Amino acid sequence: MTISLSRRALMVGGLLLAAAFPAMAQDKPVLRFSAVFSEQDIRAEMMNLLTSQVAEAATIETYLGGNLFKQGTELVALQRGNLEMGNIAPQDVSNQIPAWSVLTSAYLFRDAAHLRAFFDSEVGAEFKQMAEDQLGIHILGPTYFGARQVGLRGDKKISTPADMAGIKLRMPGGDAWQFLGTALGANPTPMAYAEVYTGLQTGAIDGQDNPLPNVENMKFYEVMDQIVLTSHLVGYDLLVISKTAWDAMSPEQQEAFQAAADVAIDFSQEEHLKREAELVERFKSAGLDVYEPDLDAFRSHAQQMYLDSDLASDWPEGVVDRINGL
Repeated sequence: MTISLSRRALMVGGLLLAAAFPAMAQDKPVLRFSAVFSEQDIRAEMMNLLTSQVAEAATIETYLGGNLFKQGTELVALQRGNLEMGNIAPQDVSNQIPAWSVLTSAYLFRDAAHLRAFFDSEVGAEFKQMAEDQLGIHILGPTYFGARQVGLRGDKKISTPADMAGIKLRMPGGDAWQFLGTALGANPTPMAYAEVYTGLQTGAIDGQDNPLPNVENMKFYEVMDQIVLTSHLVGYDLLVISKTAWDAMSPEQQEAFQAAADVAIDFSQEEHLKREAELVERFKSAGLDVYEPDLDAFRSHAQQMYLDSDLASDWPEGVVDRINGL
């Protein structure tokens, strides 16, 4: 989807939304939106598109860079009525609803399309209803921001998790992240993000895992030899609106607002996917070996490790199979 197509779709959607909100034209609600991403982020343009589309019906005040609420506090602000919309990490939801932790596990989602298919599915509706009933938020959709990939020094070819044995893979601190490194077959090594470049340069670590835009921004590609497209974690947040604000709309207004959000989210997802594809070619041109391993082997190995661990004790029975089958 190109920007021009998205804008045309938004114009059409905007007319539908305005028609759905005739009673509110004189007294538009103000919806404060908070996120930690910057004004340069693709998702900032996503919000600009959404804001322009609903302008006849509601005023969205956008606060970025954590200027209104710091990362991790947006959900509580929504619950307390101090915020109407936000970009919420699924990990924050799982802190209050343990069953949601399955949606933060490795290799649950194959790619951005599978992620969207889940949230549009029956099982996805069940998880969204949990959030609405228990947390007082309505989920408009997932905002994809890139898949995490493994970057390594050396020329050892990686095909299966067994090939990762002995590799010192930098992972963020915390038990969940360290477990993820183990599930990939590596020897997870905690290290501060700011130290990763030097760690790769000196050989203190053999590799790191990050979305490709991070690899570019931090110039990790300068001290790596290969990128293994493991896509082990599909990165996403949640575009949400408080249940109070959502329930203030009529069914017709809700349908129109959701349609506007869908178009904006679609635009953001396509732009992120395009950016990732561009970076693959850029890294290849820079001399890195960029390739895809046996993803089925990685997925089955990682999922089994999760299912055999205490991390899966709160997951609804059979939910992984249901999501795999989408």
